[in-house]
Amino acid sequence: MHLAAFISGLLAAGYLTIGLFFARFYKRTRDRLFLLFAIAFWVLVVQRVATVLTAEWIENVTWLYGMRLLAFVIILVAILDKNRASDG
Repeated sequence: MHLAAFISGLLAAGYLTIGLFFARFYKRTRDRLFLLFAIAFWVLVVQRVATVLTAEWIENVTWLYGMRLLAFVIILVAILDKNRASDG
């Protein structure tokens, strides 16, 4: 369990850093793509932290994987929105 928690912590730190980079790019360009990517990576941070905190006492972790799905849907929406905006 300690190794899994350590790896989850590393992933959470990486997701947080990536989210901060995208937030900085959004602040510079005001492009919605960067904002949505930042939000998606921050959702992944919350999911990783929640996975570690609830690993011992919760059996049904479907909602944790729902959070991951939400992050990927946000990324997909951001890409589709960017492509739709550039087509016009």
